[in-house]
Amino acid sequence: MFKTKVGYSENPDAFKSGAETAAAANLAEAAVGLLFTSCVLDQAEVVKGIRSVAGTHILGCTSSAAICVKEGYLNKETGYAGMMTFGGDVKVGVAGADRQEGASAREIGQKLAKEALAQLDGAEPDYFFMTASPAEEEKYIAGIQDIIGDVPVFGGSAADNTVEGKWSIICDDKIFADGCAIALFASKAPMVNLYTGQYRESDNAGIMTKVIGDRCLAEIDGEPALTKYCGWTGKTEEACAGGNLLVETIFKPLGVKDITGRVTAIRHPMAANEDKSLNIGAQLIEKTAVIQMEMTPDEMVAANPKTIKEVDECIGCADSFFLVHCGGRRLGLQLEGKEAEIYPTVKEVTGDREFLMVFTFGEYGTAEHSANTVGGLSLSFTGFKA
Repeated sequence: MFKTKVGYSENPDAFKSGAETAAAANLAEAAVGLLFTSCVLDQAEVVKGIRSVAGTHILGCTSSAAICVKEGYLNKETGYAGMMTFGGDVKVGVAGADRQEGASAREIGQKLAKEALAQLDGAEPDYFFMTASPAEEEKYIAGIQDIIGDVPVFGGSAADNTVEGKWSIICDDKIFADGCAIALFASKAPMVNLYTGQYRESDNAGIMTKVIGDRCLAEIDGEPALTKYCGWTGKTEEACAGGNLLVETIFKPLGVKDITGRVTAIRHPMAANEDKSLNIGAQLIEKTAVIQMEMTPDEMVAANPKTIKEVDECIGCADSFFLVHCGGRRLGLQLEGKEAEIYPTVKEVTGDREFLMVFTFGEYGTAEHSANTVGGLSLSFTGFKA
């Protein structure tokens, strides 16, 4: 039988936090543990604590300001750790790598997929978990899929509390800030992932007429991107200057449709440059359409239980959930005085079922007939059945 278990700790001692989390999650009896911790903890000590309990595969990253479990919302400034373990009827292959000079992100993705695939003893992966640094997630996924094919992904990017790059990625005994870690799962137990922003599309849309690199939007319809965005939203360019843009756009981000039209992937404007171009938190494609999205704070709170109910409908009532929630959404709710509403609304629909909710700086997932997608300000909610 397929088994999942969630364990956690709020012990400020990093070693004890790791040991308590691993023990509570029954890591010694599992094939892998997905680990999420606070960036204020010494990650090496967390791993040492885990290893004092079990030598089982672990991978994960730091979460932005909090994690959430069925017992409550864990956001102590002194730190926290949480883990969901997977065991029973499942084979898992795990691999991770720091970003290597001279190797592209796609090449690293290929390398990791080959290493993890070799651990499955000939079984084909049914889905995979990935975490990476916030920069080249699409390229890592492309490399992984070069090897394993069109297999659904779930997961999210490493995060910190202040968007300062204080995040960490953990893969077994490796700890690094820039790179990627994956777990390939071979199991016949049902799994459903829903990737969504739950934003509404406004009537404001245009063509990205100039994109610099992968993630800098210079022009929309031939106009400076900042000017166009502010014209759409009624915000002033002064209010959106520099890093202010990150907060100003949480409830009014941009979106791009996938080829099926079933997914509108959110593109979070992170900062405005002096030339009025916008740094965006995910990949952009020149000469394609961009849409101004919108959502109220109350709608953002309600999106969590709504998406969990949709996962339940798809899978036929999940036994447990792994919930990836954007750290930017959490920040927006905090600024609106609604962060405390996250846990009770999720708990109301999950009941006594176990879940681990984490807060990331990029989210990955899929939807019906869509490809694996990367974006920000989104939810990647996954349900599992035994």
